[in-house]
Amino acid sequence: SGSRSLEQPEAKARATPEREGRASGGKGRHGGRRGGSPTDRVCCARWFRSCPMVRSVFLVRKNIATRVGFGRVVVATPTTHKARDLTTRLRRDPPASSRGMTAQASAQEPAAAAAAPKVSVADGIKDVMRRIEEASQRSGNKRTRLVAVGKTKPLEAVLEAYQVGHRSFGENYVQEIVEKAGKAPEDIQWHFIGHLQSNKAKALLQGVPNLYMLETVDTTKLADRLNRICGELGRETPLRVLVQVNTSGEESKHGVEPSEVTALAAHISGSCPNLEMAGFMTIGMPDYTSKPENFTCLKECRRKAAAELGLDESELELSMGMSGDFEAAIEMGSTNIRVGSTIFGARIYPNKK
Repeated sequence: SGSRSLEQPEAKARATPEREGRASGGKGRHGGRRGGSPTDRVCCARWFRSCPMVRSVFLVRKNIATRVGFGRVVVATPTTHKARDLTTRLRRDPPASSRGMTAQASAQEPAAAAAAPKVSVADGIKDVMRRIEEASQRSGNKRTRLVAVGKTKPLEAVLEAYQVGHRSFGENYVQEIVEKAGKAPEDIQWHFIGHLQSNKAKALLQGVPNLYMLETVDTTKLADRLNRICGELGRETPLRVLVQVNTSGEESKHGVEPSEVTALAAHISGSCPNLEMAGFMTIGMPDYTSKPENFTCLKECRRKAAAELGLDESELELSMGMSGDFEAAIEMGSTNIRVGSTIFGARIYPNKK
């Protein structure tokens, strides 16, 4: 028992938070502001981000979560196994106060959306057209098409733009464009500008028989499937397609690499008789604005492809420029700009369950 009494204080000393803090390079409890080992800090930060319940409870129990400020993560949970235990308990039996806050937040979302100022779509169209005209006068580029992007917006907003004479509209999601096209006037020129999976190509082409242009072809597999389905459906005219180019070099972006553009364009032009190789498209930077080098890259892709295909550059379109950069894009030769929030107002995305 004597040796036991000597071992216990020693074990306790090894386990004190102060010693843990000093071992990890911090000061005081859990290593001061940063706390725990680097591995624990990363794991706890990931756990916090992945657990919505903990984020809501944080306002009630500040000692069991983390907070993020100015790019630094401050960890208040000492170990990852305690974090997992806490997550399990909270999901099984969330505190009443957090349930109340969650319900209150959910109830406030529709109210906030309803309270948002109504945007005049007609005024938005007129304002963008005015800015297009001014940019065209500065650059001498007189052939820019405005594609009004109604992503997440109701059909009523699209029809409001239609009533003032606009006809070119774009959508990002297959289900949304199919639903809108089925109820909208047939003379609308629909552009599909979102990433298209090959297994959804038939649903798109069947659901939108008046699809004017598909702007996001980035593989020969997709081009071949579109060509085959257009033949099966008996389209009267070839489907105009643009090759999407990843000009920013981001792995998260869809689009073919600039070095592979000419090969894909040649494949579409030579092996897909039901498609018309109409030009090139780019999205640009992560914040959906582009630097001049993104536009320059797309123009260079067009130059090389036109030379390979024996076409004049003016025969191939450049779809570049969105709400944040369309004027600069026009000045650099864009023939097709895609503008959404500037016309229809900020998008409100429903909560995904």
